[in-house]
Amino acid sequence: MDAHTQTGAELERKDFAHPDETRPFPLGRADLLTIGGAEIGRLTLEPGWRWSEHVRPIAGTELCEAPHFQYHVSGVLRIRSADGQEFDAGPGQVTALPSGHDAWVVGDEPVVVVDWWGASNYAR
Repeated sequence: MDAHTQTGAELERKDFAHPDETRPFPLGRADLLTIGGAEIGRLTLEPGWRWSEHVRPIAGTELCEAPHFQYHVSGVLRIRSADGQEFDAGPGQVTALPSGHDAWVVGDEPVVVVDWWGASNYAR
């Protein structure tokens, strides 16, 4: 057995076309897959979506308290932290977002992100 072999590990493949769970919310949805012992999410956010307007009522918190580690597939997402830091993230970029942020779609293209950390708590 080499160093790259894990006892009991299985090959797995899943497809976001058939998510294990979908959580719809106004102007968006979170599609979730459970794979390799982890939960991975794909967030699709339509133009006009803003966390503080469309998800805050579901979450019940002032800002998004779910930390995220995301790969941005399409569209532009503007993120603002509680301390006022702000940037835009677009296709091909990776973001690490700590708890305490707002985000919204910029422009008229839907935003799609793959969320490697934080999706399991999103829109609950």
